[in-house]
Amino acid sequence: MKTIKIAKMQGCGNDFVIVDYTEYEKTGMKPDELAVKLCDRHYGIGADGMIIPKTDTENTDLGWDFYNSDGSTAQMCGNGMRCFAKYAYDNKLVKKKAFSVQTLAGIIKPELLENGLIKVNMGTPVLEDKKIPFWGERTITALDREFDITPVSMGNPHCVIITDEDPMHLAQKYGPVIEKHEYFPEKTNTEFVKVKSRMEIDMRVYERGCGITLACGTGACASVVACVLNNLTENKVKVNLLGGPVFVEWQGSKDNTQEDIYLIGSANYSFFAEYIL
Repeated sequence: MKTIKIAKMQGCGNDFVIVDYTEYEKTGMKPDELAVKLCDRHYGIGADGMIIPKTDTENTDLGWDFYNSDGSTAQMCGNGMRCFAKYAYDNKLVKKKAFSVQTLAGIIKPELLENGLIKVNMGTPVLEDKKIPFWGERTITALDREFDITPVSMGNPHCVIITDEDPMHLAQKYGPVIEKHEYFPEKTNTEFVKVKSRMEIDMRVYERGCGITLACGTGACASVVACVLNNLTENKVKVNLLGGPVFVEWQGSKDNTQEDIYLIGSANYSFFAEYIL
């Protein structure tokens, strides 16, 4: 009987299976196939994604391989990075509380704070259409509706829609359509945002490759960027996700978009287990 040891973690309910590389090697499976198997909520462990830490990077302290629950790769995941950072420090993959991680979105820098939260430098938001990538107008038609949109990349593509309506209803109904819209050649995450004040927003997300999730860190960042660019919020914002709040700081503006954005939130263990393949 073949088994592997795993850790299950979550950040605001966005949950992940973490598998050490030596444990992954024991499976003899392709990583995308393993992700689908482990993330299945009926026959597997159940998760939004799978993370495999990498210790053999050259220019960073660590690296990771990240897979969505459908087996597709993701360039970045803010909630996943917070969980990864806590796991890496606790399991002595690094000895310092601030370190660098190589991802498909570039180098990301998490830091474990004294209050138990994790702060992640998510890099600079990308607003150039070709680099998102995005090919279209600033309005999008989905089913029976037309929405004004703000396309943003946080290493992965996002379509942010600001609304006065119930964001959860809109995410459920229109998220699956917009995810695969022709404007986004690599598909997209879709955020529906309701502004509560200049310091607080509600956001619901339909994630590319996952569907409705309890939280999305890159989506929270993209949402704040969109709100700041549309002069709807200040530069420090509480983002209420389905699974709980995170805090986003971005000192950028319409005239200065080249500022790093920071995501601050929790990361917690759910359990450790030995999984039968």
